[in-house]
Amino acid sequence: MKLGLDVNIHKLEVEKLRKGKNKAEEDSDSLKIDYKKLRMLIRTSSLARKDALKKSLLESQSERERLRARVVELEKSLHQHRSRNSVIKLKASLSKIEELKEKVEELETALRDSKIRVELLKANNDRCREQLHRSQD
Repeated sequence: MKLGLDVNIHKLEVEKLRKGKNKAEEDSDSLKIDYKKLRMLIRTSSLARKDALKKSLLESQSERERLRARVVELEKSLHQHRSRNSVIKLKASLSKIEELKEKVEELETALRDSKIRVELLKANNDRCREQLHRSQD
């Protein structure tokens, strides 16, 4: 009877160990599934993060290109503005030159007129001297 009890106790212990083993295997399988789910979640979130970073990078590059185009546009505008200012300054200078040319021409004309008057006065003076010499003779 004692032997039968020992066998029953061993059977119960074996059954208990078998149940513990099955429970451990179930827990292990459950942990493996949870681990796979976690890895999949990490991979998916990593891909989503990479996609978000790629999108952000593309947006930044697009903005940079837009800003470069704007800088080129502003540089052209500045160049045109400077050119326009240069043209205005050149026109003002040409206008000033034309005014000075007119004044030079007026002065040259006045100088010619003065030379002619001097010549006339000399000639008149010479005639007056001649008349004076004739009248004295």
